[in-house]
Amino acid sequence: MNQQGVRWTSEQVLALAPDDASRRAGNRLSVPGPWSDAGCSGSGAVWGLCKGSGSRPYQTVVDTAGGPSYKCSCPSRKFPCKHALGLLLLWASDDTAVRDSTAPEWAEQWLEGRRQRAADRDGKSGGGGGKPADPEASRRRAERRAERITAGAGELEQRLADLLRSGLATAEQSGYGLWEETAARMVDAQAPGLAARVRELGAIPGSGAGWPVRLLEECALLHLLNTAWLGLDRLPEPLAAVVRSRVGLSTPAVGEPVRDRWLILAQYDSAEGRITTRRIWLHGRESGRTALLLSFGAAGRAPQLALPVGLTVQAVLTPYGGAGQLRAELTELAGAPVQDGGRPPGAPVAAAVEAYGRALRDDPWLESWPVTLGDVIPAPADEGWQLADADGALALPVAPDALSRPGLLRLAAVSGGRPVTVFGEAGHRGFSPIAVWSEDTSGTIPLI
Repeated sequence: MNQQGVRWTSEQVLALAPDDASRRAGNRLSVPGPWSDAGCSGSGAVWGLCKGSGSRPYQTVVDTAGGPSYKCSCPSRKFPCKHALGLLLLWASDDTAVRDSTAPEWAEQWLEGRRQRAADRDGKSGGGGGKPADPEASRRRAERRAERITAGAGELEQRLADLLRSGLATAEQSGYGLWEETAARMVDAQAPGLAARVRELGAIPGSGAGWPVRLLEECALLHLLNTAWLGLDRLPEPLAAVVRSRVGLSTPAVGEPVRDRWLILAQYDSAEGRITTRRIWLHGRESGRTALLLSFGAAGRAPQLALPVGLTVQAVLTPYGGAGQLRAELTELAGAPVQDGGRPPGAPVAAAVEAYGRALRDDPWLESWPVTLGDVIPAPADEGWQLADADGALALPVAPDALSRPGLLRLAAVSGGRPVTVFGEAGHRGFSPIAVWSEDTSGTIPLI
């Protein structure tokens, strides 16, 4: 098999699963028994027929070079479904059960349709004949939304002033309902970013000891954001772009495209209301840049974009605007992910803290910043765990929300008291480890 069709590891396949139930179901289907006519191609396609409860087997095909992307005739709403996971696991572990061959007609039709749609998108992006947008109508819509957000920010400022005037203790007495009502009014004002921060305020009084200090800190940050929005025309454009994104205005990816070989550092999901958000962290082998891809799934659906952790993809990413912004859009994916070894370069603890400080200067509302720590040792501390430089000079505490995750024990086991390279997010609450590499392992070990 050529480099483009390189087979993944089982761990990389399981990292694509939308949940634990899918992982277990996929494992049960990772043996040759249920499968027939399974095959793969050097272009990254994998296909097979899986025997189900009905008379007709499920037709399953995966394009590992295109996202990856999946097609299965089963009724599951999960992406990937258990059949796609089982097929990929079989492909990863048994090259006799899934051999190089020619795709059957039903698989080739779907693959050809994907190739045609990609060609159509390329044609349109090169100057196709879509109906041009009305710039005047767009300007009027933007002005009306800005007016609503301004009114909402003014109302929120009054709410914060009332809270401080009456005392923080009233926040505990009034309960969550008042904050939820305020958040709903921010949604009506078309400021979802403000609404999300208001909801976070409502949860603080029930968060345990020391909540008044945390509430005051968050109120101050929210006041700063309101003030920045109300004085948006006086801000430098990079900071203004950050403020617009923080209040919830979406902006297109308009930065200079970056073509690189991107190492897939991590992929994990988080539930935010009825929306599932998938975060995929990448490291540019040549550019040295770190980038974040976001994908969303609604109403119980898993996000469709998924990349195998530990592999490297040749791709073009287009950054979004704003000072210090890491988010990018995947605009071109050239070929299937490949295994080329290596790890991102690590830095000492002091450099990681400095990087977070520089990013915080550009975006005062930043919760954390991605960093890769090199030659650090995880060790117990007085109130949790820490990651210390190998020479013991400095250490970062592990963030409280990471202390209860099983990944922390996995990190300690991989290290065994020896230095490791760890990728994660450094913030004012500490360091949240996401992936680890050791001298004894060649691949990426996810911690989330």
